[in-house]
Amino acid sequence: MTATKGLEGIVATTSEISSIIDGVLTYRGINIDELAEKATFEETVYLLWHGRLPNRAELKGLMDDLAANAELPAELLAQMRTYPPGANTMAVLRSAVSALALYDEEANDMSREANLRKAVRLQAKLPTIVAAFARIREGKEPIPPKAGVSVAHNFLYMLKGVDPDEISVRALDKALVLHADHELNASTFAARVTVATLSDIYSGVTSAIGALKGPLHGGANEAVMVMLEEIGSIENVERYITDKLARKEKIMGFGHRVYKNGDPRAKHLQKMSRELGERAGNLKLYEMSVKIEELVGNLKGLKPNVDFYSASVYTMLGIPRDLFTPLFAISRVSGWTAHILEQYSDNRLIRPRAEYTGPTNVRYVPIDER
Repeated sequence: MTATKGLEGIVATTSEISSIIDGVLTYRGINIDELAEKATFEETVYLLWHGRLPNRAELKGLMDDLAANAELPAELLAQMRTYPPGANTMAVLRSAVSALALYDEEANDMSREANLRKAVRLQAKLPTIVAAFARIREGKEPIPPKAGVSVAHNFLYMLKGVDPDEISVRALDKALVLHADHELNASTFAARVTVATLSDIYSGVTSAIGALKGPLHGGANEAVMVMLEEIGSIENVERYITDKLARKEKIMGFGHRVYKNGDPRAKHLQKMSRELGERAGNLKLYEMSVKIEELVGNLKGLKPNVDFYSASVYTMLGIPRDLFTPLFAISRVSGWTAHILEQYSDNRLIRPRAEYTGPTNVRYVPIDER
């Protein structure tokens, strides 16, 4: 046997959900550029789950189902009030999603129909969990979800208590579309490995959240914002970046294992970063980001990935930095559940081998002789 570190280049399964071919990302065969410009997040969710875009009645049905399932069980809210205010937000999300299974009578029903209903509940409840904890830790009451609005609108409303403007909703909606799925990334693989044992959908999503919590997967946009805060102003960009590169330190938000010629999602977030800056009359974060992109491109030949401009977009939307990765999960749960449904539909236990590199022919030594 020959091991491949990180399974790089290994094709582990077949999937009809999303593809990355020659640097082009598609969901169910539709180019991400087209979806980012034309589709809503709810349309994208339906596409990932059902393999096609919804008609008007189907879209309304999905939005009605999401609204009807967005409230949290009172018992879960009571539990969340006991969480330490300084708890890691991804740890909170992981714990709360796991607990949701306790209050779902269909948790162990493995029929496709029941699993689709659970996918709706998870997609509906994740934004409520994140917004609720963000308020609870500040000593504020959670705001119940509002019916008749999009996931993006509802999240911003539950977070702040006021209806967001159209540009804010459009920016967040676009970010949700762009993060919804990404082939067999670490969290999606974790979800598929878990449910391949025929464990339930809540276990699969909890596994995925645990994988996304790691800084090599979900935390890069938070690290980008830390970098922007450390730099402080556009005048400091060049010195900060050149010093960091001289120390051979990584510039967060650049490069991607599967995109060698640039992440196709980044340009859409760059555009939203500029629009939000223009609306606010403050282009500081956008201009700093553009300057960093220019420098890193010239000095290292690297292009920004989806995390780079999402940091400034989320910050200008007033979203706290430690909610960036939970927001990633709010979007990606659509892809996770699509992959889980696909795994269930043609399942085989995922059980790879390991190449042993330890000692051989070792004999047991009695304890008194050691």
